Amino acid sequence: MAISGVGASISPLLQSILNIDNQLQDLQRQLATGQKSDTFAGLGAQSGLAVGLNAQLSAISGYDDTISNVGANLSLVQTVLSQLDSVASTVKTATEKPDFDIDGTGQTSIQQTARDQLDQILGALNTQGANGYLFSGTAVSTPSVDTTDHILNGNGAQAGLEQVIAERNQADLGSDGLGRLVIPATTGTAVSVNEDVAGSPFGLKLAGVNSTLTGATVTGPSGSPASISVDLGSSNPSNGDNITYTFSLPDGSTENLTLQATTASPPGAGQFTIGATPAATAANLQAALTSGVGQLGQTTLTAASAMAASNDFFGNPPQRVAGTSPFYSATSQVAGTSADTVSWYTGENGSQSARSTATARIDPSITVSYGTRANEEGIRWIVQNIAVLAATSYSSTNSNASTSYSALNQRIDTNLAIPTGVQSTQSIEASLASAQSAMSDATSRHQQATLTVTNMLQSIEGVSNDEIGAKILTLQTSLSASLSTTARMAQLTLLNYLAPSAV
Repeated sequence: MAISGVGASISPLLQSILNIDNQLQDLQRQLATGQKSDTFAGLGAQSGLAVGLNAQLSAISGYDDTISNVGANLSLVQTVLSQLDSVASTVKTATEKPDFDIDGTGQTSIQQTARDQLDQILGALNTQGANGYLFSGTAVSTPSVDTTDHILNGNGAQAGLEQVIAERNQADLGSDGLGRLVIPATTGTAVSVNEDVAGSPFGLKLAGVNSTLTGATVTGPSGSPASISVDLGSSNPSNGDNITYTFSLPDGSTENLTLQATTASPPGAGQFTIGATPAATAANLQAALTSGVGQLGQTTLTAASAMAASNDFFGNPPQRVAGTSPFYSATSQVAGTSADTVSWYTGENGSQSARSTATARIDPSITVSYGTRANEEGIRWIVQNIAVLAATSYSSTNSNASTSYSALNQRIDTNLAIPTGVQSTQSIEASLASAQSAMSDATSRHQQATLTVTNMLQSIEGVSNDEIGAKILTLQTSLSASLSTTARMAQLTLLNYLAPSAV
């Protein structure tokens, strides 16, 4: 009869002890990490689902990072737009009651403040975000706008706003200051006023006439170039009768010039003396018309010309008076080039919309557009209206300077109220707020999705500490018993085994 050694019986026990120890180590790892397995393979049939859920969490995290980055940029953009609104409001308030008190530079304190405000605006428009310049469209590595000095004063051979205003002023007023109108000497009892060139963008344009002059025949505006004619006929007008000419100005506004017949000699402002004959009266009307148009040229027309020049300069492309200096007889405009005109906006200027210059996917099915350009109408409108105030200057010896300055301020005040049809910065803010709202909604959805997916992953990958604790206790008890049994068997010999029988 063969007798097996004790060692052969111990081997299975030792293997069992090793298995228990391995299980204990794995349970202790699970207790420490909170994970069933440190590899997907250890999850068995649910490993594929776990991989998919982890990928979903990673994607959500990526979208959230994008939202955070875009959100920071949009917060900066909204801050800049609010700053522009504040500056525009400050300048508008200042122009409502302008005091004409110029210093040695030919400017008022309001104008000098406007220059400082312009500098502030341009600095804000060159704000950089996480990805570069915020108001440069796709050219995020390029500053959005040029400097205040270059924009106002020019840069070498490139003309600035001040030069463009001066050139346009020459073209609008003409050499005689009559706004490019021709007022010939009277012929008999007829008084006429004509535009100098048909189709010219410069000077005063004849828009209408209204007369209460007794016995007078009024025609026009008609013809090419347009003309208005007043024939007093065979009788003089009555004292107090009047005639009103309506002119269109370069900035799109209109101005009335009313001349009243009077028996006083000399006549007062805006009047003409009724002469001994209709021909004499016509000569007096012609003189009053010439004086009145000249006054308009030095005041309202000069202000309107500056406004038009600012609109030209900040246009895309900028517009210049065609020809050479002096520009008194100019009849057309030409696009400025990088060689002869400062480009105030230096960012990207493509055909796509400003918002489309920056897009971001914030969700598998949602993309937001949040790009901005400094030359968007709502921004440009504020810049060009503040810039024209900063660029104009006056002479203390010009008796019409105060009136011209007041006319300019009235126009700027009206424009900074943002006329109907002009984009406002608020509309830009609203379109960007829409993107911010979409990102906020996406963030809320991501938080809910993250919670749901995390809970699902926990059910697959996670463990219960209580359950693990119970299993560890059970295995420790089993291990203790196995070790005790193994120890006793290891001490067993043939003598020990036979000894009880021999006793």
